[in-house]
Amino acid sequence: MAASFLYVGHVAHLRLRPRRHALRYRCYWLLLDLDDLPQLGSRLALFSHNRWNLFSLHDRDYGDRSGRDLRTYVAEQLSAAGLPQAGASIRLLTMPRVLGYAFNPISIYFCHAEDGALAALLYEVRNTFGERHSYLIPVEQAQGGIITQHCSKAFYVSPFLDMALSYRFRIAAPAETAMVSILASDAAGPMLTAVLRAKQRPLTDQALGWLLLSHPLLTLKVIAAIHYEALWLVLKGIGLRPRPRPPVSAVSVPSHDPLQRAPHV
Repeated sequence: MAASFLYVGHVAHLRLRPRRHALRYRCYWLLLDLDDLPQLGSRLALFSHNRWNLFSLHDRDYGDRSGRDLRTYVAEQLSAAGLPQAGASIRLLTMPRVLGYAFNPISIYFCHAEDGALAALLYEVRNTFGERHSYLIPVEQAQGGIITQHCSKAFYVSPFLDMALSYRFRIAAPAETAMVSILASDAAGPMLTAVLRAKQRPLTDQALGWLLLSHPLLTLKVIAAIHYEALWLVLKGIGLRPRPRPPVSAVSVPSHDPLQRAPHV
């Protein structure tokens, strides 16, 4: 049975205050079982692991950027947080390198326990300043197939958003569809929503070849779109926030975060 898949859909943002601003872009992501990576590189002609190709995934683009095995890296984060190490699988939802270029605003690791149930989610966030930070949150329960998690913002992402924000994540574990919703709120209430929705497709050379035509140079377009939308925010009169130093710890574990149950999220 296939362990890795392609997801094609869109990402949409809506900023509510102090000026409304919306965006929506077509995107695609790969859901990769980290144990499946060596086989994928052998099975697919257009995808490689740790080697250049039209599409590729390089371990050094993730985690601590050392290039070491990603499954080992994630297992270490789970162990350091006192969480059960994933026994069944660790699946990574991310955009691949396209023609050697990678940029992922967010990548998500789905960490499964021995019985197959989701044990934790690791959100790896990257900004345009070359910095990254991760949030590791245990999965307590899911209602109607939707996992809801909360944490305080610890990492500077957008120069147009304050640091005093809290996040609410709502996620459906990828199956026939994938859905990720992030609500950022401050003391006054919701500030911004970001939503990823996509449909599952087989991960084949034929599908990857089609993406080269239907979504050309995706990762370059992502970074270009970020700067394009930033220009519109400036023109709308939204000021820049100063950039603080990144957190000392590369991974936040907000299970005891006092803001994680904030009433406005």
